Amino acid sequence: MKRINILSAATLLALASQQSLAADITVEVQNLTHGLYFTPIAAAAHTADVSLFKVGETASTELQMMAEGGSLDGITTIASAASADMISNPAGGLLAPTMKASADLMTADDNVMLSVVAMILPSNDGFVGLDNWEIPTEAGTYTVYLNAYDAGTEANDELRGSGAPSMPGMPVPPPLEPLLGTGGSGVAGADTNATVHIHRGNIGDDSLTDGKSDVDNTVHRWLNPVAKVTVTVR
Repeated sequence: MKRINILSAATLLALASQQSLAADITVEVQNLTHGLYFTPIAAAAHTADVSLFKVGETASTELQMMAEGGSLDGITTIASAASADMISNPAGGLLAPTMKASADLMTADDNVMLSVVAMILPSNDGFVGLDNWEIPTEAGTYTVYLNAYDAGTEANDELRGSGAPSMPGMPVPPPLEPLLGTGGSGVAGADTNATVHIHRGNIGDDSLTDGKSDVDNTVHRWLNPVAKVTVTVR
């Protein structure tokens, strides 16, 4: 006689819950720069048809909010609407040069892509970004180096400002206050690329009281890559 195994509703629910988890991962972001800070970081695992940004395309309003002022409100809205699994602000504030921040993330079945964004300070609309990186299915540790992007939403004048969307000027949080100059006239340049693109980097100058830029050219310039992401898949 055949034996029939009858599973309770609770058991079926538990099995369904286990099957819905595609991966158990840890995401670590390290700031590789000499003198730049990253605003609160967002890391989202999402489906393949979702993007937080796309190189060569016009930035969304949500990306602009993050790239010009460091706000994750719009990015969180995109992630929530897409049923993404999200890590928000693992550093508990700014991520200083050389420092790391990490968090664990349980990803749902269809959320197989990972994206990471954070504003770069000081900059007008620069951000560090990872766009739609496929999360490996095999257990192990994986490393990705990230470039700095320009959102294409604000001219890179390198002057102090509020960081409010559509308003010129860079936000200046307390750690940067003593490091930036004042009285700059504004860096001139052909900021004609209105799409997301590789950032040219800060130009800066050597004056804290005048000159063209409020950025220190011995501290706040950079070359790519600017960040390292380490993903551990269990």
